Amino acid sequence: MKVLCVAEKNSIAKSVSQILGGGRSTSRASGYTYVKNYDFNFYGFPFANRECQVTMTSVAGHLSSLDFDNSQYGWGKCNIFELFDAPLSELMDKNQQKIAENIKREARNADYLMIWTDCDREGEYIGWEVFQAAQKGNRRLTDGLVYRAIFSHLERSHILNAAKNPGKLDMRSVSAVGTRIELDLRTGVSFTRLLTGTMGKKVQEANNISNDRSNGNSRAGNKNEKVIISYGPCQFPTLGFVVDRYERIKHFTPEEFWYIQLQLNDEANGLSTTFQWDRGHLFDRLSVLALYENSLEFAGNKAKVIDLQSKPTSKYRPLPLTTVELQKNCARYLRLNAKQSLAAAEKLYQKGFLSYPRTETDIFPATMDLRSLVEKQAQLDESTNSNKTAWASYAANLISENPETNNRFKFPRSGSHDDKAHPPIHPITSLAPNAQIDSIERRVYEYVARHFLACCSEDAKGQTSTLTLDWAEEKFTASGLVVLERNFLDVYPWAKWETTKQLPRLEINQECEISKAEMRSGSTSPPKPMTESELIMLMDANGIGTDATIAEHIEKIKARNYIRSEKSGKETNLHPTVLGIALVHGFEAIGLEDSFAKPFQRREMEEDLKKICQGELTKREVLADIIEKYRGYWTKTNQSKNTLLEVYERLRTRIS
Repeated sequence: MKVLCVAEKNSIAKSVSQILGGGRSTSRASGYTYVKNYDFNFYGFPFANRECQVTMTSVAGHLSSLDFDNSQYGWGKCNIFELFDAPLSELMDKNQQKIAENIKREARNADYLMIWTDCDREGEYIGWEVFQAAQKGNRRLTDGLVYRAIFSHLERSHILNAAKNPGKLDMRSVSAVGTRIELDLRTGVSFTRLLTGTMGKKVQEANNISNDRSNGNSRAGNKNEKVIISYGPCQFPTLGFVVDRYERIKHFTPEEFWYIQLQLNDEANGLSTTFQWDRGHLFDRLSVLALYENSLEFAGNKAKVIDLQSKPTSKYRPLPLTTVELQKNCARYLRLNAKQSLAAAEKLYQKGFLSYPRTETDIFPATMDLRSLVEKQAQLDESTNSNKTAWASYAANLISENPETNNRFKFPRSGSHDDKAHPPIHPITSLAPNAQIDSIERRVYEYVARHFLACCSEDAKGQTSTLTLDWAEEKFTASGLVVLERNFLDVYPWAKWETTKQLPRLEINQECEISKAEMRSGSTSPPKPMTESELIMLMDANGIGTDATIAEHIEKIKARNYIRSEKSGKETNLHPTVLGIALVHGFEAIGLEDSFAKPFQRREMEEDLKKICQGELTKREVLADIIEKYRGYWTKTNQSKNTLLEVYERLRTRIS
């Protein structure tokens, strides 16, 4: 009996074949350089009570793409409005054809097909593409003979369990992805052609002038290069967030405020403590002055202790790691952009170091053996003694039986998200000294490993003290912290929690002498420029893109010159370009800001896709509804083309 298994990437196929084949698989060419066929025998598939001959191969991402017929609907060959209804064709490039031909050929004698693509929506769709290709070689491979491996990492027992407990392709997810692909194609191509036809020449002329000024005609060779003004239903809301922050900074007007501050000096102990006003601050100077003078008149330099509290407190360990948190924190802590961090995590997954890095789940299953994963991070194997990671000792202490250790292994906290597909991102095996990974992969692995160990640790524990003074019925407070047990902080250096200055030793109702009482002023500050970490957080909160595509959308608007990155100290800030600002303001001027530069339209579409997955809506219903809306948006934009140009010219003149 023969079983054909198909993974999403060759590296996954190679690893799975080594595990299922017990290290005895043989490889042969597939017809495409970067895909191999691995042959081995395996006993354990539930659909066959015997040892099976298995061929494991792979695709290289999507097996086909959806597009318009170029001969009839190519650029300039049709009325753009026709693209909303034009027929679509599945196309394959030369490499995809080679891969599909290999699957077709290997499927001819197969009794079963088993899909090993990534377990997410996109993986379901790619699995369906594989099924279509296999059927072309073997019509006997019907739905009942097609199985789907459910796995999230490449640890041996996990892969064996996936082979022995397969599921079925989720056709609702396939429909949802097909809906998104078609909508993104129709809306993206139609609006990209409209915007490029409207603004392309003007933007190109402006770029040429700018290049001539800055480079003395040194880039004249680029003058004939066509400028593409692309549209994407995720790109524009992403751009909108950056432009909105830019506008809030630009139009910010500082406002002065006033407040009162007390200071107590304990010269004997060399302590100086500042007490903050419980009112915070007020924007009316005369009101603050009246309160300040009243306190001076009735209390002078004396204040009374009216409250003294001391209580235990904790700093919570982090929640289990999701894709969005990984990208956001790698941007904040490691100065890696979203594309770099996700790409590194993908490679680490393919090499068997990490679990599947595309997940929305921040809850570990209660049945998962996390302690054994901590043991691997402890690197208890004597052969690694001279090359242990910097966190190996911490992991060893976490699972030690030493009664003097406060920080013991503890099951992670649970968040509020569970995509029911993959567990949170976590390390699968320890980092061997000779691991074949690059520097970025090493940094991302260290972050994931430390985050995982922090999740499995005790919260940090401390003691807070709060002292409240009454100065003629105005209340002032000072707080202090003593960190008693650092626990997870010892392995997670990115979380800061430090002991503060000691508070003065005073008793309730004790009268104390104020060393300094000041009425001070300040002013409100503008928002800080957008960072990639903040942008990722905003996109996730507003349903723009998926955890796996957020990085792509940010990179796309950079590549289109809608935004630019700028280093500022340790931070990398994102700023909109003239073109980026003009596109957002242009759509605002024609009354489409809620559909384009705001997240509402895309968020609505993502909700509809979820309803397809839940069986509440069909692909046809969602396509009909959203395409009808975009027809209206397109007509309105086409009628207001001059407005887009006027906004661009006005901004270019003003800003440059």
